[in-house]
Amino acid sequence: MKLETLPPMSQPTVSRPRWRAAAAMLVIVALAGGGWTVWHHRQAAAPQTAAAPAAKEKKDVFELSTGDIAAVHARSLALSLPLSGSLTPLSSATIKSKVSGVVEQTMLQEGQTVSAGQVLARIDQADQRARLQQQQAALDEAQAKLALATKNETNSQALLKQKYISQNAYDSTQNTVDLARANVKSASAMVELARIALNDGVIRAPISGVISKRHVQAGEKLALDMPVYSIVNLSKLILEAQVPAAEIPRVKVGQDVKFRVDGFADRDFLGKVARINPSTEAGSRAMLVYISVRNEDAALRAGMFAKGTVVTDRSAVAPIVPLAAVRTDKDQKQIVYKVEQGKLLAQPVKLGLRNEDEGYAEVVEGLSQCANVIVSRLDSLKPGASVKLPAGVSDAPPSAQAKAAEPAKG
Repeated sequence: MKLETLPPMSQPTVSRPRWRAAAAMLVIVALAGGGWTVWHHRQAAAPQTAAAPAAKEKKDVFELSTGDIAAVHARSLALSLPLSGSLTPLSSATIKSKVSGVVEQTMLQEGQTVSAGQVLARIDQADQRARLQQQQAALDEAQAKLALATKNETNSQALLKQKYISQNAYDSTQNTVDLARANVKSASAMVELARIALNDGVIRAPISGVISKRHVQAGEKLALDMPVYSIVNLSKLILEAQVPAAEIPRVKVGQDVKFRVDGFADRDFLGKVARINPSTEAGSRAMLVYISVRNEDAALRAGMFAKGTVVTDRSAVAPIVPLAAVRTDKDQKQIVYKVEQGKLLAQPVKLGLRNEDEGYAEVVEGLSQCANVIVSRLDSLKPGASVKLPAGVSDAPPSAQAKAAEPAKG
């Protein structure tokens, strides 16, 4: 039996699909892109990481508001004492009648101005004129008797020289002349009194001012020393203010006074201490202080109530600082926090005069004009901290600010 060898079977060739190659390429590209993205992200994060400290440092700069700071200015600081009282005229007069009689005419009424010497009223002068004529007649009689006595004396002197009369007779004639001269002087005085009484019938103003009261009307009968008119002079007034006796040592003659009255709420009036009463008022421990007030425009009136202050002490022109800016350090020294070139500095100061009412103190040493100081209680801020001033506020040193404020020289 013949066996035939069969040819070996060839296995079929399987071809890989093309999509696998494309997928492999996509994987490679994706890996490459991811690596580039990571590298680029790290490169971009590096500047941000470097900028982080700068941003943190920027956040440490404290921005101040306008209410946190105050500029130091130079001026005179005054210490004052409150006072109050009523205004009275420095000069006033109540005119009284010097003679009795019926009022014929009154010239002015209340509120009208009057000048010194101006006629205010007239009194019926018939009696005064008659009395003047009577006294004038008595004077004429006395002068006639003196003339006769003088003539007799001349004749007697001639007879005495011729020895026709005695010395006693001549002396008697001379005595008659002396008596006649005395009678003439007496009659002359009576005439002068009658003339004065006649002039007193015309009542005149003794001072210039304003009529405050008319006491009589035309037709009324006036008695001796009866008031006719009252006049006040408002050009100068006196403010009578009560000051506690404990504060009197601070008050001196010549000190300035500023006050206000009702009806003039926005106007300040000025005066000066003129006198100080040496004794206290009854029922109180206060003394009267008399303040002289000029009233050229006649705005003030007698009897107005005034409230004001008297300047008891005044400093020279120097830098002044708000009391809210003054602090005390651990060594019990007075300091202020000032801003200079973007930094907060603790500046020791020496203070002088203080005004608690205004809230300012005089700076004797330590600060100059134009310095910026902290007035708010910012406990988080410490000396050396970086701060930023509000817009429009200069951060230059005070000396540079003062130099910039000087006017340019042409």
